Amino acid sequence: MLDETDKAIVRTMQNDIPLVARPYAAMADALGLSEEEFLWRLKRLKEEGKLRRIGVVLQHRRAGFTANALCVWQVPEARVDAVGAAVSRESAVSHCYTRTPAPDFPYNFYVMIHAQSREVCEAIADRITADHSLSERQIFYSVREWKKISMKYFLNQ
Repeated sequence: MLDETDKAIVRTMQNDIPLVARPYAAMADALGLSEEEFLWRLKRLKEEGKLRRIGVVLQHRRAGFTANALCVWQVPEARVDAVGAAVSRESAVSHCYTRTPAPDFPYNFYVMIHAQSREVCEAIADRITADHSLSERQIFYSVREWKKISMKYFLNQ
């Protein structure tokens, strides 16, 4: 079970991280904790499997990326780990994952590319295709940005 301090830390981590030199120290201070205890508790929650990850949500349009494309390929299963490792290192790629192909949609490799234009997205997708000898690609462009929120826990405490 999480104690009240752990729950307070989870609630704090669900908010924006302060843009300061030592954000964890600022969050800890707001809870009346030392930075060391705050970080120790985060580490313990991770080790116990209660906290999976700490991630960021990029507001890509506000960051200057006005085009984003979901690119899908058919990648042979024997090559998917190597291709995934290489493609995930691309600076324009925010997501890179596999899915089980459907009978009417045979693609198993999915990549989200962010760029300043659709043309740049196409060029990146073309280069990925050529660099990894892939084929059978499709690209789907975002036309609307949905509200990006994560699950919130322990709000009624």
